[in-house]
Amino acid sequence: MRALTWQGLKDVSVQEVPDPRIEQPTDAVVRVTSTAICGSDLHLYNVLGAYLTPGDVLGHEFMGIVEEVGPAVENLAVGDRVVVPFTICCGSCFMCDRELYSQCETTQNRQTGKGASLYGYTSLYGSVPGGQAERVRVPHADFGPVKIDSDLPDERFLYLSDILPTAWQAVAYADVEEGGTLAVLGLGPVGQLSVRSAFQQGVQRVIAVDLVPERLELARQHGAEVVDLSQVDDVAETLREMTDGRGPDSVIDAVGMEAHGSPVLGAAVSAAKRLPKPIARKAIETAGVDRLAALHTAIDAVRRGGTVSLSGVYGGMADPMPMMELFDKQVQLRMGQCNVRRWTDELYALVSGAEDVLGLEGLATHRVPLEEAAEMYQTFNDKADGCVKVVLTP
Repeated sequence: MRALTWQGLKDVSVQEVPDPRIEQPTDAVVRVTSTAICGSDLHLYNVLGAYLTPGDVLGHEFMGIVEEVGPAVENLAVGDRVVVPFTICCGSCFMCDRELYSQCETTQNRQTGKGASLYGYTSLYGSVPGGQAERVRVPHADFGPVKIDSDLPDERFLYLSDILPTAWQAVAYADVEEGGTLAVLGLGPVGQLSVRSAFQQGVQRVIAVDLVPERLELARQHGAEVVDLSQVDDVAETLREMTDGRGPDSVIDAVGMEAHGSPVLGAAVSAAKRLPKPIARKAIETAGVDRLAALHTAIDAVRRGGTVSLSGVYGGMADPMPMMELFDKQVQLRMGQCNVRRWTDELYALVSGAEDVLGLEGLATHRVPLEEAAEMYQTFNDKADGCVKVVLTP
């Protein structure tokens, strides 16, 4: 079958790879009808190559049709339409019982000290072949996949795999008080859906920050006030000026490790990702390799006693944190890989109605065949051609 594979730093290509097959009784094989490029995929494209091997199949946002099921899978049948959460979890262990699905103890990667396995996301998370492919083996199919009983378009449901529950969790974790203000830093796909999710969850005022005109306009169309990062000297001070001098009650960092803003840290990231793999892994695991501009801005901007919610991915183990400021301001900090299945039931009900209340069908700016995935990685990485979200069709 054809699949998008990692070949090296900023080098991905569609190749022939072995067809997936049933390996465990709880497996299924899904024929992919739609798959997307996530902002987290760009970390693999740019930074985390030390944990990848040429030929690894990428992608963790996908949906499709069940083609095969293992003998222990009783909730799905051949022909069912499903969307597959990017976190692979059993649904019945200690962590899953607490709806901490991204910490599933059955698929936990203890040898690397990481949580549940993820599709298409490095040796840190199980080296499980990903979804930017014609077909995918789906472990724990007796719990993970969400069955779709609807003939609405794929894009109503595709984002249930990752970015919509990630955004929904980010807003829930932000815990905005009634009548409060939420700031969202970064208006990629998760940031856009955080804006929309916030209004759905009852937040009355959202301020959205980015530097890409198309992304700012999209957030404005969905009800946010916007701040153009390129037009202000100090984002945190600007946010305080907009909120009676205190700062927003809650701030979501939807940017993560590759934020703009620090030439020194940017150079460190570039250096680390070009080192030989064993040395690069050591650098990532023992040194500060993240660009922390967005996170530090969130901490600076949030009001005293407020909450910072992190949905952007960070990878370094020794990144400098402003602990004095966090402590002095009594900031609550919430974060973590999304517990997708915790949110999918309520989100499925929300997105499967007659009205596209979150504007999901219009989120993708680029819809192309899988064979064009390499070009689209570059376009998405460069924020070129007005690119906000890419959906691939195998």
